[in-house]
Amino acid sequence: MGIDKGIDPYTGEYLPSRINHLGNAVYIRLATPLGSWWADTSIGSRLHELARSKDLPRIGKLARQYAAAALQPLIDDGRARSIGVASEQPHDGRCLLLITVVDALGRVATFQHPVQVA
Repeated sequence: MGIDKGIDPYTGEYLPSRINHLGNAVYIRLATPLGSWWADTSIGSRLHELARSKDLPRIGKLARQYAAAALQPLIDDGRARSIGVASEQPHDGRCLLLITVVDALGRVATFQHPVQVA
């Protein structure tokens, strides 16, 4: 019986190249409507509310605020040191969130999350 090559022998955790737990946490918190996840109603964001909003400059600011609020628990529970949220609005019916996360070990990861707007 061999050892799984995707497991760090010092920590017993999967190596980042194998699975990205932080990326999953970011995605779930942004893509899930706040209060709708059966396992924990505090997980999620209000980004889905922007789908009916017109593609105006203020939507980028709202999207950044909603994303920052949804991702704050990652800092609170110690999985991330900091999270930065920026946005781009190409005015093509979407707002693109650019998320930079510094994890607990100081590694930087970047994620993109599109938000549909009218």
